[in-house]
Amino acid sequence: MTSTPAPWTETPDTARLVLDDGTVISGVGLGATGSAVGEVCFNTAMTGYQEILTDPSYAGQIITFTFPHIGNIGTNSEDTETSNLAARSGVRGAVLRAEITDPSNYRAAAHFDAWLKQRGIIAITGIDTRALTARIREKGMPNAVIAHDPSGTFDLDKLKAEAKAWPGLLGLDLVPDVTSGQSYTWDETRWVWGEGYGRNENPEFHVVAVDYGLKRNILRCLASAGCKVTVVPATTKAEDILERKPDGVFLSNGPGDPAATGEYAVPEIRKLVDSGLPLFGICLGHQMLGLALGAKTRKMHQGHHGANHPVKDFTTEKVEITSMNHGFTVDRETLPKGVVETHVSLFDGTNCGLELEGRPVFSVQYHPEASPGPQDSHYLFTRFVNKMRERRGAPVKSER
Repeated sequence: MTSTPAPWTETPDTARLVLDDGTVISGVGLGATGSAVGEVCFNTAMTGYQEILTDPSYAGQIITFTFPHIGNIGTNSEDTETSNLAARSGVRGAVLRAEITDPSNYRAAAHFDAWLKQRGIIAITGIDTRALTARIREKGMPNAVIAHDPSGTFDLDKLKAEAKAWPGLLGLDLVPDVTSGQSYTWDETRWVWGEGYGRNENPEFHVVAVDYGLKRNILRCLASAGCKVTVVPATTKAEDILERKPDGVFLSNGPGDPAATGEYAVPEIRKLVDSGLPLFGICLGHQMLGLALGAKTRKMHQGHHGANHPVKDFTTEKVEITSMNHGFTVDRETLPKGVVETHVSLFDGTNCGLELEGRPVFSVQYHPEASPGPQDSHYLFTRFVNKMRERRGAPVKSER
């Protein structure tokens, strides 16, 4: 097990974060060695770093954690969110403030540094993350190269050129890097203290989930709501989905530019909307549903990444605290007639939900499954299942 350095010892700088404007930030390297290029964002969550670093929606990004103490509860085999286990991690790197300590948690099975190495994630610590976050808030999310070499030797001119040359996430389809290569079924339910994960042995409905970078806890929430889930790759045709005779279709979260992925996904989503089946989208699935219904998406200045984002649900007139992770948004000014805005961010007023009038079709920008984050929005999975019940003529259940 990796140990924490002794107190008051000097640790040599073995990592660099090089921004596309030429800024070079020095720190101590952790995890994998080598270099990776990506977009630097910041995440304000105080817990759940393992779930964040295995969220496929972070593909192509370098995550700056604003909470200073990351890694102090170690890692385990249960909190990984990557559903495609053949993929190591979509995230390009992690930026941390404080040195990581030896794990102190009864669930810890591995040291954070060893876990980063195993997943091929480069990290840098000893960084003034407040200053970096302030820069992102002022100037937007920069492209950068994160590099780790135990010798502390770096070709800075090469790293600067690489950061400057990377085209960024706008126009980039990253879904092929994180989607599953084949279909599979899922019946694992949500984690319960002292019991772990369970199984849905008597599903009420069959849902096909299109995997654009699917999180495992979304699948668990669907299973806990009474669904047998069949996961299909992102490029699956609508006809193939409908041949499976599902009761509903789910459009998953995922990374990259929704307009780029939408080149092949949006035409299929339109066909699914026209089928009349209940349709539920989250994050990238929400954005591409918006495109399929005639709206447009745009790149955000700093995005939304954290577990403390207030959202107003106009369908309940309640405010919920949500988990978010996105750098693109549906442009609310482009929502066509018949598409209703159902949720809005109370931080900046951006769109966070929509529904199609007269059809069992809806979506949200945020992550109701949380993991990490509050569970205020778990009701949306019941709402989705209720739409399937209504289609069968069966009584609905309370969302709360």
